[in-house]
Parts: sequence; C-alpha cells; structure tokens
Amino acid sequence: MPDAPIRAVIFDFDGTLVDSDAALVAAFAALGIDPTTVTFGHAIGEECERLGISVDDYAEVYDDTAVVPFDGVGEMIAGLGRWALCSNKHPRSGAAELERLGWTPEVALFADAFDWRHKHLGPVLEALGLTADEVLMVGDSDGDRRCAVEVGCRYVWAGWNPRTAAAAPSGVVVDRPVDLLGLLVG
Repeated sequence: MPDAPIRAVIFDFDGTLVDSDAALVAAFAALGIDPTTVTFGHAIGEECERLGISVDDYAEVYDDTAVVPFDGVGEMIAGLGRWALCSNKHPRSGAAELERLGWTPEVALFADAFDWRHKHLGPVLEALGLTADEVLMVGDSDGDRRCAVEVGCRYVWAGWNPRTAAAAPSGVVVDRPVDLLGLLVG
C-alpha cells in the first residue's frame, strides 16, 4: 500500500458491512423472479432492468429489517474515524438500514446518486474533500474493486463475507473486521 496516510475508509454496504444476500434475493423472489438467476455486486437499477422488474416494485417488497451486520463490523465501525458509504443499494432501504443499525457515515451515497447505474467513487471523494490516495475502499465484489481502480485508491476485500472468502480474490483480503483497523495504523 502507498505511504500516504489513510484519512477515511469508504465501504460498500451489501456484502461488505451487512449480510444481505438472503434479503436481496427474497425481494426478487417476492416479485416472481427465480432466485437462482439473481446475481450480486450490481447496481439495483441494472439488476432490476436485467430481470425485467421496476426498481419501485423491488423497493416496495424489500425487507429493510432482514439484514444483519457481519460479526465484528459494529465494533470495527466504532473504532474508525472518518468513514463513508458508496452503495448500489436503493436509497430508501439503505437509509432505513443505517438508521436501524445506528450507523452514521460522514457520507452515504446510494444508487440514485449514480443515476441507478453502477456506483463510482468520484462523488464520495468530492463530498469527503479527499483525494484517492487518502482513502481506502473496502468491498466484496469485482465491481467494488473496479471503483477503486478507476480512481487509483487502495482496496481491500471484505474476506469476512463467506462468499468473498470462497472466491479467494487476489489482492489484500481482510479476514475479520477488526483486522481492518490494524491496516489503518501507522
């Protein structure tokens, strides 16, 4: 990792901070979509379009009480200074989940901030008033990694997600949320 100090951590939400796979699939299934056709890591607008349903219909059936943080994420967040969220999630469910969990990132941008297409870090960096070399992105998908590569920031994989760990991605993989705090020291 470059020598510049990390001033903020930018997280993906679904699959990184919260275990949401079942909740995401359940909403599609409630709309008649075969659960085996649902894929992860996409903008909700793009996935709804691919599956032939409306984003509004999806948001209506999504259960924002169903997701839970991965073990240790709450403690990790409590140990952070500045942190932000850059998510492909629908803003209604994302805001409700943040409120329910009591999490208050400095910046939280959801799918609507990216015109319902895949997220990108530019607006988050701008809102934080930071440059790419001052942040670390944490995610669980190739789409998250691409966001980091596009702006040139550091990236680590959320290996605490069993799906990510099973994929054995190349690069830095953090097995437990608390281990991320160790990367931020020094």
